[in-house]
Amino acid sequence: MLDAAFFRRWMAATAASVDREAERLTALDSAIGDADHGANMQRGFTAVTAALEKEAPTTPGAVLTLAGRQLISTVGGASGPLYGTLLRRAGKALGDAAEVGEEQFADALRAGVDGVMALGGAAPGDKTMIDALLPAVDALGDGFAAARAAAEAGAVATVPLLARKGRASYLGERSIGHQDPGATSSALLIAGLAEAGDE
Repeated sequence: MLDAAFFRRWMAATAASVDREAERLTALDSAIGDADHGANMQRGFTAVTAALEKEAPTTPGAVLTLAGRQLISTVGGASGPLYGTLLRRAGKALGDAAEVGEEQFADALRAGVDGVMALGGAAPGDKTMIDALLPAVDALGDGFAAARAAAEAGAVATVPLLARKGRASYLGERSIGHQDPGATSSALLIAGLAEAGDE
């Protein structure tokens, strides 16, 4: 069973990896976006860490809802609302339970991903964060390590794609050959999940 401490560890692990990878995220974003994805995500997850330390939510749902709120208010561009929707929807789906099972969590994360697709209008293959998140959710039944591998493979698989959504879509053919920064940061989020599960 997964408790609030697990979800706090997940957010902390993600914040640490976003910190480490911020320059790479920005480099990816400078090729096909605004060159600010790394800094934006870093700012957002720093705020998430601070808020969780200050408020110390006691249920999994409350941890994710608070994290989502922080991302919406601190991350610039489209990433804030998209990541915020992902975590808030998942948190809402978990409700007020003190502990949740892995299957329940997988369903909640899928609800979050559905929310992201509805908000951003992206489908698999559009070269967005969905290309990492959807395979991860599909693989969650086989455990966190499988989800991590699926997300990382999904992010890499965005390289040959033509961007059909988001800022990168303005580049048309020139978006081909670059890894999507949103899919890359989504893979970091799922990697954080696997890290939290290892502790």
